[in-house]
Amino acid sequence: MGFSCGIVGLPNVGKSTLFNALTATAAAEAANYPFCTIEPNIGRVAVPDERLEVSARLAKSAKIVPTQLEFVDIAGLVRGAARGEGLGNQFLGHIREVDAIAHVLRCFSDGNVVHVEGSVDPIRDAEAVETELMLADLESLERRVLQMTKRARGGDREARSQLEIGESVLAALREGKPARGVVVGREQQKDLAALQLLSAKPILYIANVDEASAASGNAESGRIADYAARRGARSVVISAAIEAELAQLADVDEKGEYLATLGLHEPGLARVIGAGYTLLDLVTFFTVGPKEAHAWTVERGTKASQAAGRIHTDFEKGFIRAETIAYDDFVQYGGEQGAKDAGRMRLEGADYVVQDGDIMHYRFNV
Repeated sequence: MGFSCGIVGLPNVGKSTLFNALTATAAAEAANYPFCTIEPNIGRVAVPDERLEVSARLAKSAKIVPTQLEFVDIAGLVRGAARGEGLGNQFLGHIREVDAIAHVLRCFSDGNVVHVEGSVDPIRDAEAVETELMLADLESLERRVLQMTKRARGGDREARSQLEIGESVLAALREGKPARGVVVGREQQKDLAALQLLSAKPILYIANVDEASAASGNAESGRIADYAARRGARSVVISAAIEAELAQLADVDEKGEYLATLGLHEPGLARVIGAGYTLLDLVTFFTVGPKEAHAWTVERGTKASQAAGRIHTDFEKGFIRAETIAYDDFVQYGGEQGAKDAGRMRLEGADYVVQDGDIMHYRFNV
C-alpha cells in the first residue's frame, strides 16, 4: 500500500479521537492531558469508492477488496519541539516518515478540555506547528547545505544540483516560508524529495468543530478554510466527537439515521479519507473478475508496467500488455464481455499512463 498521512496537531485538539474513529478501534488512548500518545499508532482505512461496488456487482465478484490509506497518530507537538521541548525530536522524526500531514485544529470551546495555549485560536495553532516544522528543517538544511557546498566545490555534479535546490529552500525558510511553497521544475522534484523536509509535505487542515457545527461549520472553521486556500492547501470540517459516536454503531441504517438527525449526508471521515487521497495525488485502478474485485492505489502518472508491480513484482518483470477498459465503458456495456464486444477494450503497453478508474487485466510471462 505504502501511502500514509500523519495526524498531527497540538495536544488536546482531538487527534486521537479522530484516529480512533478512522480505524474504528481504541488503539490510541484519547485522554485529557498532553502526550497521552507516546508512540505513533498506525491504522489502515478503506477508501470509499462506489465504482468498486458497481464493478463487483457487474462481474459477480465473490470478494471485494478496497484500496487503503494508512493514518499515523502522532503525539501532540508543542512550541519548542524543534529544540527538543516536550517529546519534540521523537515526534518530528515520526512526521518525517509519512507522505502527507493531516493537521487537526481545535475549532470548539469546552471548559472540560484544557488547551495547551490557554484559548481557542486555530490559526495561531496552525502557525505554531508549521513554525516548528520549518525550524527543524532550517536546522537540518543549514548543515546539509554546508556539506553540499564542499562536495560541489570538489566537482561533484550531483551535489551541485542538490545545492541549487537546497539554497532556494533555505532562503524560503529564512523568510518564514515552508518548503512546500518553493516552486521547482519536474527534473528537480527528486532532489527536493531527497532532502526529506517536514515543511515540504502536502498538508490537509482538519477543522474539529463541536457537534452543533458539524453540518455547516463555524466561524473558526471558516477562518481555517480561508487560511488553507491562501496556501494552496485543502481543509475539511469534521466533528471528531460525532465520528467517535458513529464508529460505535455497527448497523448501516442506524448510522444513516444518526447522520440525518444532525443534518449530515455522509460521515466526516469519508471526506477526510477522500481529501487525503486527493492530497497525495493518487489514482485508483481496478482488477475485476469472478473471484474478486480489487482496487489498487498508485500515484498519478504511474505507467502500466509499474502499476502491475503494485499487484505483484512478477507482473512487472514479465509484463506483456494490459487489457484496459475505462470504468464508464465497463458500466455502460454491462461488464467486461460487453465492453469487448463493443470494441471498448484497449491493449496498452508498458509506457501507458494509468488513468483513474481504469479496469485492467494484465498479461505477463515470467
